[in-house]
Amino acid sequence: MTTSEKMSVLMQGRGELLARIASQREQMVEIGSELQGPLALADEGLDAVRFLRRHPLLVAGAVLLLVIRRRGVAGLVGGVWGVWKGYRYFTSLAKTLSRG
Repeated sequence: MTTSEKMSVLMQGRGELLARIASQREQMVEIGSELQGPLALADEGLDAVRFLRRHPLLVAGAVLLLVIRRRGVAGLVGGVWGVWKGYRYFTSLAKTLSRG
């Protein structure tokens, strides 16, 4: 095979590669346009999570209102009492296990 034939084969392969690259670019554009909506929704969800992380008192207040509305004040007191008992149980259990 002569040098010019080798060069011709290389140029033909290069042309095929460039055509393949162009086709793959078009496919990526199509995929990107299909994912644009779901990714925008995910971004909004992340923004909401960041907002809630920056405002924990707001979240606690909303949860408190929901609990009071659902169970009344007595339900709230019962829930707090249950959490307190659970906390005391697990802290004493942790102390016992750490001594052991």
